[in-house]
Amino acid sequence: MSMRTVCSLGFVLTLVSSPAAFAQTSQPSTQSSTSSGQTTTKHTTTKHKTTKHTAVAQPKTRTVCEDVTVQDQPKDSNQLAGMAIGGVAGGLLGNQIGSGKGRTLATVAGAVGGGYAGKKIQENQQAKNTHVERRCREVTP
Repeated sequence: MSMRTVCSLGFVLTLVSSPAAFAQTSQPSTQSSTSSGQTTTKHTTTKHKTTKHTAVAQPKTRTVCEDVTVQDQPKDSNQLAGMAIGGVAGGLLGNQIGSGKGRTLATVAGAVGGGYAGKKIQENQQAKNTHVERRCREVTP
């Protein structure tokens, strides 16, 4: 057996017996060769990349749901219909009171008061127009 074969065999045995040594970065190995009475020594360095696969821990999230009461958007936000109906009703009632200039004054006062009352009644009715929505969101602790 030649010296080169013995060194190669020793290197392989070293690798097989200790895999941890193979995984580390560099261990210089020595190879000797003989040719016509001269001994030459070569040093070779082998580098192996070691990579670590680390899992990135995802933050745990949980879903939180809650019921929320939401007011519906009114179609008539200025309550014009309530004012108009109230004004007409108040004017008719005011017209029934008094006679002459007092009747005119009562009609105008009834129309103004009826318009205001109609507006407030419609506001209260619109405030009752609500519904419940379930809203969920992700929360990280």
